[in-house]
Amino acid sequence: MDLPGKGETRPRGRFVAAAALLLCLPPALLHADDHPSRVYDLDYRVSVEPAAGMASVRLRLEQADDFLREMQFDEGRLENIQGDGELRVDTGRVTWLPPPEGGELSWRVPVLHERDAGEYDAWLDDDWGLFRAEDVIPRAATRTLKGAESRTVFRVLPPPGWSVVTPYTNNDEGSKVDRPGRRFSQPTGWLVMGDLGVRRERIAGVRVVIAAPQGLSVRRMDMLALLNWTLPELAGLVPDMPQRMTIVSADQPMWRGALSAPNSLYLHAERPLISGNATSTLLHEVMHVALGLDAAPGYDWIVEGLAEYYAMELLRRSGTITPRRYQSAMDDQRDWARSARKLCGRQSSGATTARAVVLLAAIDRSLRDERDGAGLDTVLAGLLDAGVPLDHAVLVDAVRGAGGEEATGLLDIEDLPGCKKFLPDPGS
Repeated sequence: MDLPGKGETRPRGRFVAAAALLLCLPPALLHADDHPSRVYDLDYRVSVEPAAGMASVRLRLEQADDFLREMQFDEGRLENIQGDGELRVDTGRVTWLPPPEGGELSWRVPVLHERDAGEYDAWLDDDWGLFRAEDVIPRAATRTLKGAESRTVFRVLPPPGWSVVTPYTNNDEGSKVDRPGRRFSQPTGWLVMGDLGVRRERIAGVRVVIAAPQGLSVRRMDMLALLNWTLPELAGLVPDMPQRMTIVSADQPMWRGALSAPNSLYLHAERPLISGNATSTLLHEVMHVALGLDAAPGYDWIVEGLAEYYAMELLRRSGTITPRRYQSAMDDQRDWARSARKLCGRQSSGATTARAVVLLAAIDRSLRDERDGAGLDTVLAGLLDAGVPLDHAVLVDAVRGAGGEEATGLLDIEDLPGCKKFLPDPGS
């Protein structure tokens, strides 16, 4: 099973036997009769050391045969990587070839991550912690027996007296991690721990959980109120809404922005729920969570434009803002859009996103004129059904599929500055 090239094989200490006893999965999870024949069990356990600002991760693999044969991931900031079987760390890449019957892999990683000067998008101190599972569990690629798939359990072990909220439903046996359409599921999304204040509500079939450390200026009930007005409208747009949506928040020293992740999002406590220009950072990130759309390289403006356009639409359709206020907000978007010199690029700026919103609004109007009422919602349905990263061709196909032959003229590549360079090579 050796891979080409030289690497470093790190010896394992005697901790493995004792740790294996601690990290054994519950028999009910491991040996249920109705499990598929080629399933391997992964048990991720994360414990934190607040005083050191570190997290320790132990991954336990159990399998009846050699189903999971190799796992690879970037070394990044990981420390003290140890594992059963064969472990190589070579030029920043970790390769693990576990024993056929399974084994254990472990590492430590610093949690703190400064995004801007003095502002963090991952935090851990003696009072609380807030970060993503991806911050401590690197995204990995696997090589398996054909047809094999993981059954993944995730558990965060906070210090005594702390509670924890993750994007998953917790129980005594850990949280089941299921990424539909993927044979290898890893824990993802935002989590918060400490002395927490938590509000829970079921809105339009979605289990909404809003959590933040106690004593911070987090408006949990205000968020729930806004979502009570708007999520029913969103559920009418997106047929497959996530069953659970976890929102975590804090103030200083966290980054003064917002970020989405699968089934979860982070929002800084000082961000207004509805800005003076009638846009909503909260609803923008909620749209990302609900849509789950990815962009092809260069086309981030499509995904960001859809999130911003529909965040404003949710406010209008729910009656949270008046039609007059909505029109004023669109006028602001047009003014802002004039400062965007291009659409396509590595990342959509605020002005670029505004230009995308103006374009999407024009497509909506054109479709309604052509189709006597059908608008951008039909295009959105086509994009959700496409199931591929969004680019120019996918967007044109969705508009055409909505019956918008004239509307496709708004997507002439010559009128989309910066996008020609991202067209596929005809000779490829």
